[in-house]
Parts: sequence; C-alpha cells; structure tokens
Amino acid sequence: MFKGLVAAFYSLVLLFLGLFAGDAISLSMETSSEVVAGTQFDVAVTIDKGESESFARFSAELPRGLKAVAGSAENAEFRFEGQQVKFVWMRLPNVPKLRISYKVEVDPRLRGSFNLGGELAYIANNARQTAVVAPRTVVITPSPNVELDKQLDLAEYQTAIPAQRDIVLSTLKVRCIREAPPTYLNDGGDYVIRILVNRGEASKFAKIEEILPAGFTAEPVDTKEAIFSCEDGIVKFLWMTLPAEELFTVSYRLIPEKGAAPGEPKIRGSFSFVQNEATRTIAITQRNVRLQNMTKAQLESLVRESQVVVSRTPEENAAWEGGSIEAQGPSDGGVEFEVKHQDITPMRTRGGGRSSSFSSTRRSASMDNFLLAPEAGVYYRVQVAAGHRPIDINRYFRRLSLHADVRTERHEGWYKYSVGSFKEYKQARDYRVEIWNTTPIRDAFVAAYNNGKRITVQEALMITSQQWYR
Repeated sequence: MFKGLVAAFYSLVLLFLGLFAGDAISLSMETSSEVVAGTQFDVAVTIDKGESESFARFSAELPRGLKAVAGSAENAEFRFEGQQVKFVWMRLPNVPKLRISYKVEVDPRLRGSFNLGGELAYIANNARQTAVVAPRTVVITPSPNVELDKQLDLAEYQTAIPAQRDIVLSTLKVRCIREAPPTYLNDGGDYVIRILVNRGEASKFAKIEEILPAGFTAEPVDTKEAIFSCEDGIVKFLWMTLPAEELFTVSYRLIPEKGAAPGEPKIRGSFSFVQNEATRTIAITQRNVRLQNMTKAQLESLVRESQVVVSRTPEENAAWEGGSIEAQGPSDGGVEFEVKHQDITPMRTRGGGRSSSFSSTRRSASMDNFLLAPEAGVYYRVQVAAGHRPIDINRYFRRLSLHADVRTERHEGWYKYSVGSFKEYKQARDYRVEIWNTTPIRDAFVAAYNNGKRITVQEALMITSQQWYR
C-alpha cells in the first residue's frame, strides 16, 4: 500500500511539473445532450494547447449508425473511417487555443443513448502524451417519421452483424450484365441466359441471384465452378472463390413448364460480393448484345459503358434507375420477411393408415415439444440425423450419447434433427467436430439458416462476410 501511495504521489508531481512547464494540454467539448434520429448535430472541441506545436491527432469514436459528415480545424486533415472521427496535424498551429468542429448524422431508425468523448495524442518532452475530453451523454429520441417496429435500439445495433459500408461509385469496378434478348432454342422453346461478370475488387464469397418468371425452371450450362441451384423460382450461382479471370461469363438454360407465359421472359437479378468485410449488392443490368460474339476488347468497352445500379432486393432492382451503393443497416441476409415454419404432421403409411411407431396423438404432442423455432438473422446449427419418419427423440439420441437439446423440422419431405445455435460458422464447425469425437454420429454437418429459412453455408458465409474454415 505504501508503494502505491508513493507511486501516486510521484505521478501527481510529474503532472504538476508538466502543467508548470506549459506542456499539458486540456480539452473541453460542446454538443447537444439530445438529438432526433434522422437529423444532424454539431460537436465543437476547444483545445487549450499553450505553446505546444508538435504533431497531434484528435480522435473520437462514434457508435454504428452515426456518421461524421463534415469537419474543420485550422491546418488539420479531417477523416472519418472505421467509426472514428480523426483530425491530424503535422504541426499544431501557433495559437494558445484551437477549436475543432464536426457534424454528426444520425440514422433515422435509431433510439437510445451513448457517451461521446475524444482524446488528443501529441508529443511533449520527447514522449507521447494523451489529453482526454470529458465524455457527454447524448440521447437519441426516435424519429416521428419511423414506425415503432422499424426502430432500432442503439445498444443492440452495435452487436448486430456489421452494416454495409459506403462505396464511392466511381471506384467500384464490379459489373454484372445480362445479354438481351436471350438466345432462343427451337428444340422445346428453351432459352439460354448469359451473364457477363467483371469481378473488379470481388474475389471471394460471391453470388448471382436471378428471379425467374412464373412457369419456368432452369438448368446449368456454364457455371465457372460456382455451386448452381434452382429452387422456388430463384436461380443461384455461389462462389467461395471467384474465377481468376477479370471477365467471365456464366449461363443457364431457361426451361418453360406448364403455365409459362408466352413471349420473351422477363428476368430480374442481382450480384452480391464481399468487400472490406461487408456484403455489397448490385443489380444485374441488361444490354442488347450477344456476349458470345464479342471480343475481349468489346467486352471491356461494354463494362466501362455500364453503370453500377444499386440493389437491395431483386424486386427493387427492376424499378431502380441507377445510383450508388450505400449503407443498408444491419446485414442479416437482405430481404426482411415474416418468419414461418411448417408444423410437423404424422406421415401416412403406404396403406393409408398412420405409421405404427407410436400413436398419432402421442407423436404429434412429442414432435411439437421438439419443433425448431426460427431465429432472427443468419445462424448455424449442426444437423445430426434425418429420416422420412418421426422418431422418439429423447430415446434415440440418448442411445447415441448425444446430451444436447435436439430440435426437429420438416424440410423437403424429411424430418431433420439438429443441435446448437451459432452466429459464427467456426463455432458450429468446432461443435460438429466435438460431436464426431464424442458420439457415434459420423455424418453430422453444419446447416445454415437466415431468419428461420434454410440456406447454403456458402451463402451464409457470403452474407455475413465470415471466413471459411475446413
């Protein structure tokens, strides 16, 4: 204790000497104590610097959902990056007091409060020093223009999946172009749809998604090593790693079925990719060209002449007429939709009666107790079994030494059984390995969900910008 008192006294002496020598710098801040979501507010910081003229940097951290949009200070460079306000001086001005100011824009969906402070790092007596401004509490009141169910709690928003960062339109080189009209095949009335991709900055975790017109299905033609799927009228190309070529073309065969509308099909789509650890989405534009007949130089010219079209959902792409990529709020997979799950009903035997594993009343009550409830956002579970008929969950998995909360769902005609709930793919992967090592279950694997709906793991990784682990 005596040593602690001595150390504290020594620190006070040093502080006193610094003040006496004119090296200490103090800060004070002026700002609003209450702001309305969707508006801007001003922040002013006065730096009482005395005679110091060293290199210096002022920084203040803003919570996600707030953005510094303008800043000014004598001889300083202003930046806002990584949610930090920054003013940098190669040399502080020769004035005893210095004032800096900046404006903060608040997302209209937010509500809550946060502490705003800041610090100045500078050089004194050949050593790095720090002066801290006393933090102020700022309360964000909800915007009258945003409905209650659309508002976001500021504290909860900080722990959500990172929002998409801004991109300057002029620097974005990614383009995705669909040729029009599609190539018509006389044998059965099929079409070939070709899409040109200029990958630009994109390299990993990318996806093409096309909404097909009613009455059509699709088969892959040239996937460029993508995982191809066509489900519920949506075509997807998924890449963990994009092809090495800067320019490449993918294609699929569009096949009319009963009920397909006559005439040229209308298709809407988007291209998503990961950049700077955030998911970006642009619309697939359409041009009156024949991609297979164009030279590389012509394709490059086509890309240069094409605009980037902002995209939030494939439905919005059709009506959007241009713009720039912008922040889209919490990225939990894109389109918001009502979460639903199908109740599990007893399956009939070939003879038309109920399966005899146990009575229908007992089975229904038993399965209801183990139904998988949907969760918000993207998450992962470990699937441990699947079958066409329901089972006695407690008895079955107890025999396999799996002591976990097993849940079941009806998916594509199967009863699927899974455990755990993880926001990070790596956590689910590790839990799968633990099941392999501690139970006889050798075919457990990671399954991904978005707002209660099953998606591929590759798509989940792309949405959340997470890393793939083997």
